[in-house]
Amino acid sequence: MSIDANWITSPVDFKDAACTFRKEIPLKGRIKKAILRASAMGIYVPYINGERVGENVLAPGWTNYHKRVQYQTYDVTDILTENNTLEFSVGQGWAVGYIGFKGLHNVFADHTSLIAQLEILYADGEIEKIITDTTWDVYSSEVTFSEIYHGETVNKAASIEYMGKAILSEVNAKLIPQVGEFITEHERIIPTELIHTPKGETVLDFGQNMTGYVEVKTKGNKGDRIVFHHAEVLDKDGNFYNENYRSARNEITYILSGNDDTFKPKFSFQGFRYIKLIEYPFDKVDLNSFCAIVVHSDIKRTGNFRCGNEKINQLYHNIVWGQKSNFLDIPTDCPQRDERVGWTGDAQVFCRTAAINYDVEKFFKKWLGDVRLEQTDEGAVYGVVPACFGNKHTRISAAWGDAACIIPWQLYLAYGNKKILSENFDMMKKWVDYLHSAGPEEFLWLGGLHYGDWLAMDAGEDSFVGATANDLIASAFFAYSTSLLIKAGEVLEKDMEEYKKLYKCIVKRFREYFMENGMPKEELPHTEILTDEYNKPNDTVRKGITQTALVLILHFNLCNDEEKPLLVKMLVNLIEEFGDRMTTGFVGTPYIMHALSENGYTDIAYKLLFQEKNPSWLYSVCHGATTMWEHWNSIKEDGSFWSTGMNSFNHYAYGSVYDWIFNVCAGISPTEENPAYREINLAPHPCKELGFVEASIDSRNGKITSSWRYDGDSVHYEFNIPDGVTAHLTLPSGYTKELKSGKHTFKYPIK
Repeated sequence: MSIDANWITSPVDFKDAACTFRKEIPLKGRIKKAILRASAMGIYVPYINGERVGENVLAPGWTNYHKRVQYQTYDVTDILTENNTLEFSVGQGWAVGYIGFKGLHNVFADHTSLIAQLEILYADGEIEKIITDTTWDVYSSEVTFSEIYHGETVNKAASIEYMGKAILSEVNAKLIPQVGEFITEHERIIPTELIHTPKGETVLDFGQNMTGYVEVKTKGNKGDRIVFHHAEVLDKDGNFYNENYRSARNEITYILSGNDDTFKPKFSFQGFRYIKLIEYPFDKVDLNSFCAIVVHSDIKRTGNFRCGNEKINQLYHNIVWGQKSNFLDIPTDCPQRDERVGWTGDAQVFCRTAAINYDVEKFFKKWLGDVRLEQTDEGAVYGVVPACFGNKHTRISAAWGDAACIIPWQLYLAYGNKKILSENFDMMKKWVDYLHSAGPEEFLWLGGLHYGDWLAMDAGEDSFVGATANDLIASAFFAYSTSLLIKAGEVLEKDMEEYKKLYKCIVKRFREYFMENGMPKEELPHTEILTDEYNKPNDTVRKGITQTALVLILHFNLCNDEEKPLLVKMLVNLIEEFGDRMTTGFVGTPYIMHALSENGYTDIAYKLLFQEKNPSWLYSVCHGATTMWEHWNSIKEDGSFWSTGMNSFNHYAYGSVYDWIFNVCAGISPTEENPAYREINLAPHPCKELGFVEASIDSRNGKITSSWRYDGDSVHYEFNIPDGVTAHLTLPSGYTKELKSGKHTFKYPIK
């Protein structure tokens, strides 16, 4: 953006109301091209002659505004007329309003600001630049209140008042062109049911948990009010329930003008399935007046899946909707409560599945840029990016900070773009170097304040941190991130001998410290747990033999090949002892199915997939979920809820199981040697409880499909391989073949 543009702000403090910046622009003659560029500290909406510019919403998106802020570019050639009014409505958004679960305000700025430039190229070659400066006028707005968490008030009856000329604003953030995807509106969903609850509440059910906002089209008396709150679930008695939103009010107020009105928020979004009407000026609720608009980053759908088991189909639906709900400019943990932040652990857990369902290369490119900016000089990566409530409120934790290595590598496998690795290689290296010096031992990560196997069930039903020793988890991820750094370096043709030696030392020391005679130790030495006034330790159980410990040892190759049969058998025994169920949390769950399948126990993995008792993937499905839950048991068997302090019904982390469904049930996985699905392993594992499978992915190298179905005593397979792709087929019968482009069908008797 031209340095001639200035950051401007209002001469009046609008507090939590929006304001409007306005400039009259007469044209000098016929134009050839007109380009508008704009950004804000806050959220802005541009208009020319009353017409909204662009289809994106919630611009300029969320970055660490202290360090960089995106600007957007719009071609407005066809909008301009002889005389024009250029307007920007600006609200608080992430930069100025409340953000983070510590109730912090003004995290990035203490007031909203705007910067914009309209560059007009006339037919005669003259170029005119209209820039934000002190000649712009400032007005009040019909948006009299807006907060990300608390909602929005839109007063169509408000008197718009002139507040004076804009003043210059001091903003030090670096302006960068749009890096990520635009945030845009998607599906429009009408209510499926009008509910009158036992408490006498009037509730609208949209039938789907989602992220977005509710549009209302209506006509009534001037000054009449429509007020509603949002919720994800009803309680066991059928009443409206939103205590899990914590302090986030999610309250929308629409005040009617007396004419035909169309309302929707500009500066806020909600996570919800239901709304409860608090105020409504009409005797009868017209469901056709209400429409829920789904909002997320404009990522392209690439993957699809369908099978003969409707509960698994619903699980897949929930995984996709969990991703859509939480891929809103950054990978958020949840879209509803006073949080909605970029937890690094959640992002790395899900990134493999994310890159199958959607094209997320550009989405993650933008977010990883902020991860790099927020990495400390020592190499540490904190739990939340952007760091919206200060690093003292989050931890430097294994499996969270390891996003610095895991996500770039997984994106490379999915898209084959070496630039992903080159852009992030230094970050990966700094993270591994940090781990090398993080603990009292050179080749282990001992001590520290970790999130552990977050929300695992093996330390008690309501524990935050599972039973697996944090030292074991941290040291296992130290080895894993080092191995990924080596792979990335070799792709980039760097000398990785130093880190290969480091990796061997880590694995050797891991086996000495955590294992004995090829098996993990039950009792592990005590190490100091760091605490502070914000984070109290709660990993009172410190086991070396858990499902998660065994999964990490197996999947991260921290054991010898000859040790694997006994290790996986021990894992199977633990699963069977727990009633054919998992006890794993955020750390173990993404890998448990792979650890089983890789070691000959795909049948046990299928048992976990079809399990309906808590904890399981289908438990939430059987309890009516339309998105993934934060806890395995967010709603308990008796209909009560997990603690209101942390209970989202729209988290994506446990949706990571889909990368196993895609890799194993459908059998499609990219190779490291030729990523981006240019070369694939194709090894489907049919299962009668699935009935049939149809799966596909629109990869960088074309659309790949894999399907199978039972046909009497045989299984019928069908594959479509695009031009230039090689598939290494392995069927359960032992049949192998190299497949090139085209349609391939096979039929083999059931073993």
